[in-house]
Amino acid sequence: MPDNPPHPLGLAGRHVLITGAGGGIGRAMVAAFAGAGAMVSGADRDAATMAELPLAHRLAFDLTDAKACADACADLAGAGAAPEVLVNNAGFTRAETIGQVDETVWEREIAINLTGAFHITRPVVEAMAKRGGGAVVFVASVNALGHYGNPAYSAAKAGLVAYAKAIAVEMGEKGIRANVVCPGSVRTPAWDHRLAKDPAIFEDVVSHYPLGRMVSPEDVANATLFLASPLAAGVTGAVLPVDGGLTAGNLRFVRDIIERRK
Repeated sequence: MPDNPPHPLGLAGRHVLITGAGGGIGRAMVAAFAGAGAMVSGADRDAATMAELPLAHRLAFDLTDAKACADACADLAGAGAAPEVLVNNAGFTRAETIGQVDETVWEREIAINLTGAFHITRPVVEAMAKRGGGAVVFVASVNALGHYGNPAYSAAKAGLVAYAKAIAVEMGEKGIRANVVCPGSVRTPAWDHRLAKDPAIFEDVVSHYPLGRMVSPEDVANATLFLASPLAAGVTGAVLPVDGGLTAGNLRFVRDIIERRK
């Protein structure tokens, strides 16, 4: 029988580390990268969330702990699995408006969503530079591009965009690429509690999206897979919205104002 052709994305055998691997988007990313033939390691605060995932290594640590992040990277390197691709997927927020943001909220969201990403990225990028290259993909949010609530989270995600651009510019000569995916509203289990309280909430959400639907975890995973792959070898410092058209314009304004005036 003829050998199976290589996967077109060119990630077969590449070592990939995905943070937040046990969450809704993380699980889709694990499946996507594993399906492309990559050797996938996952990181999350709770190892139990990753128990049944097809991972080569399961790392449980808190991204807000810089030493724990460095130790995890050293463990992967010692096991011969130093990441050639890093996907910074882990994140956290609650639905807050600016009046609800105090020092505690601000510090928590910046620590998890921005500083935590720095803690894991720094040692990985340093190792990539020594080996001669690698790819980093940050999962930010449309909140990094415009205001859709959650001010502290938005500030953190905008920080990821700036940090990715810094890596792209300063580490490009080392063969390292860094890009950002900015999802819109993603249908994950994180919505379940809100749906239980308000069964009509999805109708209100999708009315803002030109595609007429929420983004799926697989949509985000596929965009990340592309940016991490050799197919995007010439792409670095880019910000890719995966948002069903939300940032392209204001659909509700067109319907409620423009069409009503006719």
